[in-house]
Amino acid sequence: MQLFYHTHKEAGTDEAGRGCLAGPVTAAAVILPENFKNELLTDSKQLTEKQRLILRTVIEQQAVAFAVAHVFPVEIDELNILRASILAMHRALEQLSQTPDFIAVDGNKFVKYGTIPHACIVKGDAKIQTIAAASVLAKTYRDAYMERIADEYPMYQWKKNKGYPTVEHRRAIQEYGITPYHRKSFQLLPVQMKLEF
Repeated sequence: MQLFYHTHKEAGTDEAGRGCLAGPVTAAAVILPENFKNELLTDSKQLTEKQRLILRTVIEQQAVAFAVAHVFPVEIDELNILRASILAMHRALEQLSQTPDFIAVDGNKFVKYGTIPHACIVKGDAKIQTIAAASVLAKTYRDAYMERIADEYPMYQWKKNKGYPTVEHRRAIQEYGITPYHRKSFQLLPVQMKLEF
């Protein structure tokens, strides 16, 4: 796995939580040193939680620059999830302590960020090291956020499902209704299950 564009200031960006019913969509942007190598680094979805947390520490210690940004349900509901995901990436890029000269984006949709050239790479988190690093940070920061708010609403089991649409999560929505952390614009329950707002 290597840089997509041969520059020491390539920022990779990726998001986590797009398919969730609750919580933010979280994006990270990472610039790695040119000589960065880590055999474990790949798409965060292919790693265990323990591996992700080990890599998070490595990335934070060795990255030239990194930043993480959340976009919360109120904005997701206003914008739609795709636009909210891109906004989260832009916010992460804005917070970098150094300005990249190229942006490698996971997926196939992005809105130009300033005048910086970019490329969208489908499954980039398994191919490009800066994107893989961003995927690890986005996932671990989002998971940590969901674990914090889980104590407020233990019935939804967010420590376990992180806001994704599991059977248990949907059953809890059916039984208890929704919280301020739920995305109202999403189909929170399958059509056959009725939800009273």
